[in-house]
Amino acid sequence: MDVLVLNAGYEPLQRVSVPHAVRMLVRNVAVVHEAGTGPAFGVFPRPRIVRLLKYVVMKWRYAAPPRWSRRGVLRRDNHLCAYCGRHAATVDHVLPLSRGGERTSWLNTVAACGGCNARKANNLPREVGMHLRFPPRVPTWDEFSELVPR
Repeated sequence: MDVLVLNAGYEPLQRVSVPHAVRMLVRNVAVVHEAGTGPAFGVFPRPRIVRLLKYVVMKWRYAAPPRWSRRGVLRRDNHLCAYCGRHAATVDHVLPLSRGGERTSWLNTVAACGGCNARKANNLPREVGMHLRFPPRVPTWDEFSELVPR
């Protein structure tokens, strides 16, 4: 189980391990915002969410979009195939690599089910009578954040 760290302004920052969160509490840089179930750590209840006492500026986070990843594409598309809408477990390149498509581009990759990925193969969607249900896009940090409590 990990712990969500909130900025002093209550924005999610990152997830850390329970021992890391306890060290933050001991150093007095954070307070328990929400306690979880389980044994306490001395005077501190088991943290589920901690909040920093001083605001941390996050300019680095908004300077560039999130880095491309296969997992990120699947998450961005809600694990739905961009061609048929069924559950997706693979990533398809809209413009195939063999035709000059970019390997790690948010705008050239979509989530796809195995059947649609095999059907499209090294073709353009229109060449095999397929169309995208939604266009590929670059996700924002806010919508792409994995920091929402589970």
